[in-house]
Amino acid sequence: MHARFVLIILILAGFLAACGDDPAPERKPAKIVGYFAGWGVYGRDFQVADLVTSGAAARLTHLNYAFGKVDKGRCALSDAWADHQKPVAAADSVDGVADDPGDPLRGTFGQLRKLKQQNPGLRVLWSFGGWTGSAGFTQAARDPAAFAESCHALVTDQRWSGVFDGIDIDWEYPNACGLSCDTSGPGALPALLAALRTAFGPEALITAAVPADVAKLRASDYRAAAGTANWLNAMTYDYFGAGGDDAQKTPKTAPHSPLTAYPGIPRETATTTATVDELLALGVPADKVLLGLGFYGRGWAGVTAAEPGGDASGPAPGKYEKGLEDYKILAQRCPPTGTIAGTAYAHCGSQWWSYDTPATIKAKIEYARGKGLGGAFAWELSGDTAKGELLAAVSEGLAAPPSGER
Repeated sequence: MHARFVLIILILAGFLAACGDDPAPERKPAKIVGYFAGWGVYGRDFQVADLVTSGAAARLTHLNYAFGKVDKGRCALSDAWADHQKPVAAADSVDGVADDPGDPLRGTFGQLRKLKQQNPGLRVLWSFGGWTGSAGFTQAARDPAAFAESCHALVTDQRWSGVFDGIDIDWEYPNACGLSCDTSGPGALPALLAALRTAFGPEALITAAVPADVAKLRASDYRAAAGTANWLNAMTYDYFGAGGDDAQKTPKTAPHSPLTAYPGIPRETATTTATVDELLALGVPADKVLLGLGFYGRGWAGVTAAEPGGDASGPAPGKYEKGLEDYKILAQRCPPTGTIAGTAYAHCGSQWWSYDTPATIKAKIEYARGKGLGGAFAWELSGDTAKGELLAAVSEGLAAPPSGER
């Protein structure tokens, strides 16, 4: 009886173990993407080597080089001198070795090749378009195959062979208005991406930036786009701003990148949560959505009220553009005085600025993880501090265990 009892206990224990909780599904590694602006090597003096000294290169999983042009419906170089011709001095070089004028590959592309050699897990994509460079997509949409063939030929050009692992499309905006208006139809972006997939093959990375505005999201078939793309970069910033053609102009102060709505917000749907909810409602898989983070602030001048919603006379002065300033400058010149709707703001003198900080970024990353998003991306890396504090907050937030497991 005793042996039989023991056998029964063992059988029951095995049965209960088999019927226990299923193991948690394996989570895909989060994507940490940063845009590197090609023009930054000039006035901003932000070099590829700065990604090494700041620690960004070790934190990023993907780097998007912005921007290539879309010229007459074809992919083209935007700045050949900066891209692959300019000799890089030793002080600005990833490996401390200066380019020789006779080297076959110089400039930023040469530095990107060195960066990948030092960081073999890093993937680099070439991004085409952007706010001022999207007009050519309308013509590209008339012949997607020719567009895709031109892009493949350029991205895989033997002069910079091995530098790029794919292509990013930043069309602002398909079947909607940006600097110019497009009426190519809701299927235009999916058709371009499908043609790119055919040209580049199944192993290449193909991604696309998508608008934050809910109405613009409804103007194009982003579900179909997500079916072809590896992921979509949701540009969840610039909801409000005092100046600059790429910001929604508002006469009163408002945070440019609110996570949620708040009392008095100028537009209820102008939030990160509204954008993400719309993408998911349209049928885009959550793990194919990356949360966008702006490494800069939007500012107003002539402000007396410390809280958002105050009157202003116009955009605050910025080093490179009115109403816009890098985080690394604002953190010192106009540090945060409050937070609202998951982002920070600062009232200093007669100026009012809104921007994300390491603390608000971590909170946004927590939200992204809770929604099951595929990761996050930054526009753009030169706005971060010399120590890469914003990107560190992104990587630390994405690496942390979910709140329920802490």
